[in-house]
Amino acid sequence: MSDFLPINRKDMQSRGWDEVDFVYVSGDAYVDHPSFGAAIITRVLEAAGYKVGFLSQPDWHSAEDFKRFGRPRLGFMVSSGNIDSMVAHYTVAKKRRSTDAYTAGGKMGLRPDRAVIVYCNRIREAYGDIPIVIGGLEASLRRFAHYDYWDDKIRRSILFDSGADLLSYGMGEKQTVEIANRLNSGEKISEMHDILGTCYAVDTKDTPFGGTECPSFENCQNNKREYAIACRIQQDEHDFVRGKMVKQRHGTKMLVQNKPMPPLTTEELDRVYELPFMRTYHPSYEKLGGVPGIEEVEFSITHNRGCFGACNFCSLAFHQGRFITARSKESIVKEAKKLTENPRFKGYIHDVGGPTANFRAPSCSGQLERGLCKGKKCLAPKPCPRIEANHEEYLDILRTLRELPKVKRVFIRSGIRYDYLLEDKDESFFEELVKYHVSGQLKVAPEHCSAAVLDYMGKPHIEAYLRFARRYFALSKQAGKEQYLVPYLMSSHPGSTLKDAVELAQFLKRENIRPEQVQDFYPTPGTVSTCMFYTGLDPYTLKEVFVAKNPHEKAMQRALLQYFNPKNRDLVEEALKRAGRTDLIGMGKNCLIKPRQPKNNYKGNSSNAGQKYNKRKPR
Repeated sequence: MSDFLPINRKDMQSRGWDEVDFVYVSGDAYVDHPSFGAAIITRVLEAAGYKVGFLSQPDWHSAEDFKRFGRPRLGFMVSSGNIDSMVAHYTVAKKRRSTDAYTAGGKMGLRPDRAVIVYCNRIREAYGDIPIVIGGLEASLRRFAHYDYWDDKIRRSILFDSGADLLSYGMGEKQTVEIANRLNSGEKISEMHDILGTCYAVDTKDTPFGGTECPSFENCQNNKREYAIACRIQQDEHDFVRGKMVKQRHGTKMLVQNKPMPPLTTEELDRVYELPFMRTYHPSYEKLGGVPGIEEVEFSITHNRGCFGACNFCSLAFHQGRFITARSKESIVKEAKKLTENPRFKGYIHDVGGPTANFRAPSCSGQLERGLCKGKKCLAPKPCPRIEANHEEYLDILRTLRELPKVKRVFIRSGIRYDYLLEDKDESFFEELVKYHVSGQLKVAPEHCSAAVLDYMGKPHIEAYLRFARRYFALSKQAGKEQYLVPYLMSSHPGSTLKDAVELAQFLKRENIRPEQVQDFYPTPGTVSTCMFYTGLDPYTLKEVFVAKNPHEKAMQRALLQYFNPKNRDLVEEALKRAGRTDLIGMGKNCLIKPRQPKNNYKGNSSNAGQKYNKRKPR
């Protein structure tokens, strides 16, 4: 079947259905594209033979809208959408955003704060003890007791606050189908305690044997060191090969996280991405201007999952995992050909990527047997000696896509790990990346230049970026192209002091980099860096970490990254004085800002009054 899923009772009945098996509730508008997790899960359920109704952005002010399809035969699946609802609504300064990219017309206000919790409460109000499974990013990253930046406190597992029966974490396809099949066979959801990739709750007296237990919700609330220990355990056990069951007490209840579900194989990934997605938003949104979130991904192709880069501020490692799986070349080319048949296609494939574009295989061959190394990173602070850097397969795919009829250009806009690229002794991919796959500028993420800060970020040291940049510009010149690098930079990450921010400003001036935008560190759930932000401790060493939390200090760090902007002058001057770096205020080539000009108090005649002093240099 090639059509959108039913969005109301009329659609359901037009298919000849009296009821649906599942209602999928999403905080996003309905976009049937494989870049949207809701689209993948609903299409996977459909392919497994289930009737699915799609309830997008329901009116949560009462339970009525949750009855749109009537009572589903098997239950509800609930997600906040592609991102955490609090991140969707608020900036790092906790100010309300003005637009929502995942809502028709970009309109704000069509989903509630903490959408998963609100939706589940309304479903309970409507249908009592009907089975409810929560998943997606918001549920996955809040599956344990977690620090919530917006409340500035430790919150319970979202499984308890939502009142759901099961929590599906990670990508979710396999566990979703298993839950559906077992519900369909008549098994009670309260007895499904053995499904990998899920969390459930039991009375503490019924706690299963085995696994490992992390500090309780109450201990995490009362002791930051205990929270840091809990974070480390949870991160370390998120590995489908060596990971253990993890338990966490919440009062008289025990939260139990089963081992992670193994990722999809190449064949399974191919089947998922070949499902009959409409690849656009539901036509009911057309009159509202469409859904902005589709614009960057409509003509993009996802070729991989997972990221062994595992930066500390990124939630990917705790959601998708660090193990890399990839689609076959045949599947990717087949999707590209479909794109060229779309009447909206203009000849440009916007991206062939994923969490990290140039990963096609695990970082080393030992991971299938032993999993990824606990407490270590493949690329930071420098690449592991066992890393196997190879771009041959990825390059072959890109070459084939470039030759397809109707394809003018194939771009790579997902993140490139330049440190991994540099480990490949064959420079063919680097050369063709520069020659064919950059649209004038390439975005990369050095994030900082201070070695100490980069260590807290889990990023490579700045020397790797400098090596990459020098070669990138040399290859661009060799190809006869004037191209640029756009570096992502972050201020106020845990570990970054005012002196570190000054060091970064000096680096930017030395390298002639003038960032138009900089990002303050955003403490989102499920990351190691958020743990550092809250506890002031590195969870892997339990040593103290400096954290800039005062808004004024954060403003100074951010201003230093744009020291050249006249609007930032006062903040930069204050920051330099506080850091003891007044030597950087002056006329020298290394100075960041010029000294203040003395006020001209001369009062001349009326013809000169109000004119700026503008003495010319002597010849």
